[in-house]
Formats: sequence, structure tokens, C-alpha cells
Amino acid sequence: MKRKPAPEAARTRTIAYVRVSTDKQAEHGVSLEAQRSKVEAYAALYDLDLVAVEVDAGVSAKSLDRPALARALAELEAGRADALLVVKLDRLTRSVRDLGELVERCTREGWALLSVSDAIDTRTAAGRLVLNVLASVAQWEREAVGERTKAALDHKRSCGEVAGTVPYGSRLAADGVHLEADPAEAAAVELVRALRADGVSIRRIAERLNAQGAPCRGGRWHPTTVARIAAVAA
Repeated sequence: MKRKPAPEAARTRTIAYVRVSTDKQAEHGVSLEAQRSKVEAYAALYDLDLVAVEVDAGVSAKSLDRPALARALAELEAGRADALLVVKLDRLTRSVRDLGELVERCTREGWALLSVSDAIDTRTAAGRLVLNVLASVAQWEREAVGERTKAALDHKRSCGEVAGTVPYGSRLAADGVHLEADPAEAAAVELVRALRADGVSIRRIAERLNAQGAPCRGGRWHPTTVARIAAVAA
């Protein structure tokens, strides 16, 4: 949600986010208190309106799925704050991919990102430049990972190895690398093919497979499951 520009004299409403990754750090509170002191000093120095300090204590930065961070981002998205302040970017995330997501989000939603130690302030042209460079690096990393993954999968396929999900009707061979037919699943595939050729509806086929106890990886046959197999078997 793009917000309207704040009046010239308005102070930037800012949410600070602090985090420690271990319970021991959280109990002692040294790192949390140090971070809190730094963001409060930074807010006072640059005349920011510090509306909240969100704290994730003993929480890893392996993903963005963190309670306090979620609250902060929700407030920013709703327009109740204008900036997110951290002591250092690694308090926010250690993942290049997640950083790229946050950069895209703050650009899209119109809030600023401020980092004390990294000297980032996206309210300024220089700060936006630094963040754009970081976003470009994150994008490059995503594309590079995608290229490496595709090359690895293509190589496995060229060697006759399994690459991705094992298709219904097959199973991993004893070597754990190649595929072989799964007799029970293969029989179900043949039944789907034959019934579709006779004009039986997808729903009726699902009912028949369930009645016969045909093996289904989802536990129970549904029309959508039958439709996927029928499309492959056609």
C-alpha cells in the first residue's frame, strides 16, 4: 500500500526491531539492551518518532517468520509507521534471499529502512542507492542458484537419475538413484487410462479407485488427483 508523502516538518514514525538468536542472550538481556540503547540514541540524534520497539528474543534469523518482525511489518504495511530501524542488517536477516524480499517490500509499500551500523537510510538518495545494490545482489544470487539447480537436475536426467518428484506409477530402485515400476501404482494408472478411454468421468474413477483400495499417495483419491494422472497417462 503506497502511502502519501508526509508533510515536510513531520517526524518519521519509526518502529525499531531488535533480535537475539539464543535463549541465553535473551535471559541476560545484554545484547537486547545494547541494541535498544543504540536505536533509541539513533532516533534521538536524527529526530525520529520512535513509536515502538519490537523484540524477538531467542529467535533465529533463518526465516522472516518471526512474531515481532511480523508485527512490525504489519504496522508498516498498514501505514501506521513510516520506517523500520535496526542496529545492523543481520539483526533483520542473514539470508540474501530474505533481504531481497524485504527490499522489494519496502520499495513497493513505501516505507523506509534504516540501519545504524550499516549507515543505511533509504529516505536519502545515497541510502536508496545502497539498498538497490543490495537488492541487485540478492536478485543475482537467486538467479545463480536457479541456474545451478537447473544444471544439476539436467545432468541427473541425462544420466537416467531421478530429478524431482517420483512420478506416480514408479518408485526408487534399490540404488536410490534410478526409477523402477511400482506394480500396484502402475496397475492404477492403467485402470485410469482404460476407464477414461471408455468415457467414465473423473469423479466416478476416483470413487472406483477408493472402493478398490488402490494405493494413493495422498491417502484418498480425489477427482483432481485422478485428473493429474489421466493427463500424464493420456
